[in-house]
Amino acid sequence: MSDDFELQTLALHTGIHRSQFNEHSEALYLTSSFVFDSAAQAAARFSGAEPGNIYSRFTNPTVTAFEERLAALEGAEACVATSSGMSAILSCVMGLLSAGDHIVASRSLFGSTVNLFSNILTRFNIDTTFVSATDITEWETAVRPSTRLLFVETPSNPLTEISDIAALASVAKKAGALLAVDNCFCSPALQRPLELGADVVIHSATKYLEGQGRVLGGAVLGTRDVVMGGIFSFLRTAGPSLSPFNAWVILKGMETLKIRMEAHSANALEVARWLEAQPCVSRVYYPGLPSHPQHELARRQQKSGGGIVSFELKNGKEAAWQVVDSVRLISITANLGDTKSTLTHPATTTHARTSQESRDAAGITDGLLRIAVGLEAAGDIKADLARGLNLA
Repeated sequence: MSDDFELQTLALHTGIHRSQFNEHSEALYLTSSFVFDSAAQAAARFSGAEPGNIYSRFTNPTVTAFEERLAALEGAEACVATSSGMSAILSCVMGLLSAGDHIVASRSLFGSTVNLFSNILTRFNIDTTFVSATDITEWETAVRPSTRLLFVETPSNPLTEISDIAALASVAKKAGALLAVDNCFCSPALQRPLELGADVVIHSATKYLEGQGRVLGGAVLGTRDVVMGGIFSFLRTAGPSLSPFNAWVILKGMETLKIRMEAHSANALEVARWLEAQPCVSRVYYPGLPSHPQHELARRQQKSGGGIVSFELKNGKEAAWQVVDSVRLISITANLGDTKSTLTHPATTTHARTSQESRDAAGITDGLLRIAVGLEAAGDIKADLARGLNLA
């Protein structure tokens, strides 16, 4: 596909390699392995001398189509697809780092990411220092001679803190490290971290890329040298692979990414403005609101505020649970990026396995709720929340 096409066109046409049947919709290749014409061809494929499919753990036409499409949307040279967003982060770290290396990461991360960095990676002598998502000085101070990776979510989960990607890229470059940005909340429809200086982009394709809460998937993107070196080698050997079926579902979901993200953002802004006016709500976190601490930065980095709104209730956990238990339309689930709105209480779900100290440092209070605003009528979403807010 030409680089001159706009995102919506790339989302529809990139990655299409028609078979001999000349199908219009992308084909789904459900096969574990591929047949070779000869022993010589098999040897050439396995050695890398000849390109082509070998085994679906690491080569499959449907997965390749997904990788090519997402790479085009992110403006990346290469993409490696994985079985989930967490396996994408794991593949990034295991593919790029070695024992003794050091990570500087935002303390405002998804709970499972915090646990991966704090607990699992320490077994392999990979240490992580957690710092403020927004204070560049803390990042600079935390850098060591052994620092190899800076890792950030922006917007963060769940407080939608916005990190200055260009400033962090400068810190990483000075340290001789790579900057990895989890772009799950925005997707390339709203933000392209590589254009701002990031080296690696991480996705949970489970969320907005797929868009309807059907399957799991993940991806790591960046330059060909970074992605197809250690990261692809890790995936090929360790096998946290994206299934062809899941790749096909996400591939089709990406066709509507731009229009969905625009609609999610519009609904979220309306809901966020309404929440700010509710007497029981002490604070609303949404990058599209002027009250957001990084509102101006978000306007520079993102095309809109995205679909995630978090808000804090004055009366703490009891009030928060009252809202959760009162909804009838919104789904009570920790997933996000679905066409259907979802609501969760982070302190007892997504961040429950992190320590109280970590939650306090990240601002995850007992009164905090996170709503992933879906594509229902905004008035219906507000009415559903109002049922519990009136009792909070």
